[in-house]
Amino acid sequence: MVRLPLTPAEVARGERLGALLRRARGERSMLDTALAARVSPETLRKIESGRVATPAFPTIAAIAAVLGLSLDAVWAEINRTDGAEEIDGTGGTGGVDGAEATGPPRRVPEPLAS
Repeated sequence: MVRLPLTPAEVARGERLGALLRRARGERSMLDTALAARVSPETLRKIESGRVATPAFPTIAAIAAVLGLSLDAVWAEINRTDGAEEIDGTGGTGGVDGAEATGPPRRVPEPLAS
């Protein structure tokens, strides 16, 4: 199967996703975050750097759960195109804690313990 090149919009969305995850991770180590989400540290590194602009949904759901982000907040952030304030916990559209202006945050199941 041939993979089509990403559009500029998809690349930009991947960069916004990576920036959001880096901000939400804060001082936490990439290794600890990746292991808690059950993804490889290299996968997390590639997503945060924008090198993987379209990661699989379960991967993002697991990382978001570890970082305490609602999927609604992640979706709102990566799809913004109007220059709206970013989600960083300082009054943006939802905040890192997952509070949404459109309703309560969705809870993502915790990754299974090994």
